[in-house]
Amino acid sequence: MVGGGIGGLVAALALERAGLEVHVYESAAAMRPLGVGINLLPHCVRVLDQLGAMAPLLEIGIQTRELIYFNRLGQRIWYEPRGREAGYRWPQISIHRGELQLSLHKIVQDRLGANRIHLGHHLIGFEQQRNTGYVTGYFAASRDGHPVASVTGDVLIGADGIHSSVRALLFPNEGLPKWNGGLIWRAVSDSVPFLSGRSHIMAGGRQTFVAYPISKRHADRGRALINWIARFFADPTQGFPPEQWNRPGRFEDFLPRYEDWRFDWLDVPALIRGADVVYEFPMVDRDPLERWTFGRVTLLGDAAHPMYPLGSNGASQAILDADTLARALMEHKDPDDALARYEADRRPKTAQVVANNRKGGPAAVVNLVEERAPNGFADLDAVITQDELARISDEYKRIASFDLKSVNG
Repeated sequence: MVGGGIGGLVAALALERAGLEVHVYESAAAMRPLGVGINLLPHCVRVLDQLGAMAPLLEIGIQTRELIYFNRLGQRIWYEPRGREAGYRWPQISIHRGELQLSLHKIVQDRLGANRIHLGHHLIGFEQQRNTGYVTGYFAASRDGHPVASVTGDVLIGADGIHSSVRALLFPNEGLPKWNGGLIWRAVSDSVPFLSGRSHIMAGGRQTFVAYPISKRHADRGRALINWIARFFADPTQGFPPEQWNRPGRFEDFLPRYEDWRFDWLDVPALIRGADVVYEFPMVDRDPLERWTFGRVTLLGDAAHPMYPLGSNGASQAILDADTLARALMEHKDPDDALARYEADRRPKTAQVVANNRKGGPAAVVNLVEERAPNGFADLDAVITQDELARISDEYKRIASFDLKSVNG
């Protein structure tokens, strides 16, 4: 397994549960709690529960109660319950990405042994033996470092993110990720709870603000650690900076745009000012690939299908990949057959999610309302009907494989 992020660690747990020996090779020299908040939807929490990893996460994150969309004036557009509140057998968990990764890392160490995770190992190449099918991966201490190991196994899985070394070796001429002009600033702020205390909100249209709590420890003492996201669009022809979990942003580049976003239930500029540091990201993805698998080498998670961060599906789809891959390798003795089955299942599904996220995903409703009623509304039904809103929400659930019937079934 190349990559010790969320997808790679869950895949390691799933492969171990399937009775397979797996080693994880991670570029970073140490695991650090980088990043901000993410959401785990019920379909992937079901997988984590089956792997015995859900309970530790419930001690860290928040069980999201509802998703609510507003316009930039704070008028409510759409409300829907989430997770168990919506009838799912599993919750939706909002959690700090770094704490999630550290928790999964500990579980993998406990289950597989500390000697199965190899930090400071960056993949620089691989080769496959024609007669046996075995794959040998070559690792260095960093992208430009000295070789540190060569490892041979039955299958090499690239779960090493949007800047995947495995993908780059398979598609050396692909180039940079695609940017749609969206600029995103993300941070966390210690604040008072808003709305139900377990609400996930999005407000705006082309310029948006997203906020949701991510810490059970804060909630237990009456506070809220709120993950927030500010996004607007710039000229995409100007190019974009490299996206990194630890790239600091500047408040003055976006805060003035939100100074009048003060609602009865949330003071947006005050929340922004409550952050110690903010991180800047371009909104990027890649075109879906025509194939993931070459011999005994395949891709998983953001290495296979990086998508715009909409609909809370990036990490969730990686976890579904991990589950499907492990089941395929368990059910098919021939690794070639297993990888073919895995790709046939997951590649078309994730391509649909990538395409839908490019259209705005379920949050497209805020853009529709802004286009139809840029100055707000007195009657929402005159702008957009509840049936139209429900169709957009239900269609995205179906595309991303977390409609209620499928998950509970």
